[in-house]
Amino acid sequence: MPERIVSLLPAATEIVCALGLEDRLVGRSHECDYPESVQQLPVCSEANFPDGLSSAEIDVKVKEILADALSVYTVKRDVIKDLQPDVVLTQAQCEVCAVSLPEVEQALSDYLDKPAQIISLQPNSLDEILNDITHVAAVLGAADKGEQLLEDLTERIDIIRHKLKFMELKPSIACVEWLEPLMISGNWIPELVSIAGGTPVLAQAGKHSPYVEWSDIVAADPDIILLMPCGFSIERTMSEVGLLLSRPGFAELKAVKNNRVYIADGNQYFNRPGPRIVDSLEILAEIIHPKQFIFGNEGNGWVKFAL
Repeated sequence: MPERIVSLLPAATEIVCALGLEDRLVGRSHECDYPESVQQLPVCSEANFPDGLSSAEIDVKVKEILADALSVYTVKRDVIKDLQPDVVLTQAQCEVCAVSLPEVEQALSDYLDKPAQIISLQPNSLDEILNDITHVAAVLGAADKGEQLLEDLTERIDIIRHKLKFMELKPSIACVEWLEPLMISGNWIPELVSIAGGTPVLAQAGKHSPYVEWSDIVAADPDIILLMPCGFSIERTMSEVGLLLSRPGFAELKAVKNNRVYIADGNQYFNRPGPRIVDSLEILAEIIHPKQFIFGNEGNGWVKFAL
């Protein structure tokens, strides 16, 4: 049974903790911050661009780094070597979101004093997220705990499915993953929107998040607009919401006229394919069908934005 775990992915850290194995974590990525207690662990990675950049500046910087065939993140292999992990958790889903599998393999190849098993997560759908939880639980010798966690999560998902089984009203919703340039949330988000009783626009379930033009959003004229930039807190998004307010025709959009523009904590919820993805589903259900669902996330996981 692996006793020493290094997680280079926030979602993986949350999976380990949800399985009751936090005491086996010996290292984390610079982005792992939940539960709060993991922040005391040694940091095993760092970003190769400075803090405080705007959305547009982050986009430019990341594209420059990737164009030069460089890594967006650095693995602190000396730190990991000192920690002597049995297992290292990482991802292969997005080279911009977190330390990737090739980076970990390259950094640790023939470097550790003992072999470490590398587990890479690459989910694109809700089922794949749940399967990853089962897989991690099995590798860590906690299959029973994984089965119980999966049962609890599935029960919460089914509650929403059943309550909306005969709901005919399915408002259209644009989930904005990046503000400059504009991106619409793909991967598992359109699926979550559908389960929560909405109709996703401009993105397909299981496909990567697409870049869109502002004219695409105007043409779609969604009933609801939800801002959930990747890696951004509600406060961080609020600081850049002017990027949308200044767009031509913003005030004429149906969602704006009907006071149905929302901001969610993309960093803590929607962008993390771990156990709290079900919290993200519940947030969507609260926003899309407020008369049917109150899970207590308003003010923490999401807020309504008013002009």
